[in-house]
Amino acid sequence: MDDREITARISELVDEEHRLERAHLGSALSEDEHAQMTVLNNELDQCWDLLRQRRARREMGQNPDEAQSRPERVVEGYQQ
Repeated sequence: MDDREITARISELVDEEHRLERAHLGSALSEDEHAQMTVLNNELDQCWDLLRQRRARREMGQNPDEAQSRPERVVEGYQQ
């Protein structure tokens, strides 16, 4: 994926996240919806990570197309 495709995917995921949240204003998500939200957030984190990798590679004069999506366990294991 190139930067444009990654950014478009991020936008799609955010839209889906907002749709879920709006559908439950004032009430809790079901267990399935909560699981879906977790999947959305994990995929968002992976997309953001890939986009940051591509930008860093570009800034360092490296080929951004060599950046690879990292597994969820790696991306979600980052410390804040």
